[in-house]
Order: sequence, then C-alpha cells, then structure tokens
Amino acid sequence: MIVIAGFYRFPVDQLEAVRPAMAKMIELSRAEPGCSHYAFSHDVVEPGLVRVSEAWQDEDALQAHATSAHMAEWRAASAAHGIHDRTITAYEVSGSRSL
Repeated sequence: MIVIAGFYRFPVDQLEAVRPAMAKMIELSRAEPGCSHYAFSHDVVEPGLVRVSEAWQDEDALQAHATSAHMAEWRAASAAHGIHDRTITAYEVSGSRSL
C-alpha cells in the first residue's frame, strides 16, 4: 500500500472558489481502481492550508491517478486559484493496525 500525506496552500480568499474543483477531484479519485482513501481537509489553525491524505493499493494505481485527466484538470484549477505551496510525500506501508 502507498500512503500519501501532504498539503497545499491557497490564498484564503480563494478557498471557496476552489472548493468545487476540490470536490470533483475527490469524487473522481475515490472512484479510481486501487484508491482506498482520498481526502482534502482545511487546517483549523492555519487559514489557506489544505491537508491531503490518500491511500493506494499499489504503485500502478498511484501512477494511473497521477496521469489521469482529472489530475490535469486539478492542477490547472489549483494554479488558477493561486496555489503557492505544495508538499506531497509518498510512503510505502507494509501493514496497519487500529489505534
């Protein structure tokens, strides 16, 4: 399994405007084969900070996601709404347990 964690930063005045693109990205990504989890969340302390979390069954599923049409649309939409920082990290996970 591959777990993705990271964040995007947007100008605060663009958060409502980018919301429809975020919702579309989440909906289409969750429908992809191999997607176990896909979410964006607004940080409650830092305005404009959007946390990203994803889980993919394998590298092939992640690469298909990275080259999807909706990923290209998301990149264009996020740029149009002033994204000014993006940090995303992939982790290879061999197991999990409930805490």
